[in-house]
Amino acid sequence: MKRMILRIVPYNEIENLSSLGRIRKLLNIAKENKIVLLQGRLRSEEEEELIKTTMEEITPEFRGIEHSVINPEENARGLGRIRNFILGNRGGFTIIGPASIVKDIKKNPNKIELLMNESTRRKIKIKKNKSKLRRRR
Repeated sequence: MKRMILRIVPYNEIENLSSLGRIRKLLNIAKENKIVLLQGRLRSEEEEELIKTTMEEITPEFRGIEHSVINPEENARGLGRIRNFILGNRGGFTIIGPASIVKDIKKNPNKIELLMNESTRRKIKIKKNKSKLRRRR
């Protein structure tokens, strides 16, 4: 059976970190082949830096990330706008996953689809089969 690990990161866990500290924390979790669900979102400059840092750190073992920001109150009016102003970057959430596991993240107002890579499933099946062969010997 394949396990997918989802790491939930509350905004208060990153709010006192520097921009680079936030990026490092989230990227390190993704490098552990875990999918990050961050309460809130990064600032646009931090998102750009996350992508830039990810590109610099690509190796055969780490193929990069897929990420998406979901903010249901993006087009808020009235009280929703006031709440967005007060909460700042805590509204909505951000999904970050390693590209070796996450193929794509699709979103619309009613649902989020996290599409997984087929090759990841095959690799896990192959590893399981090899371990069974070793046990038989």
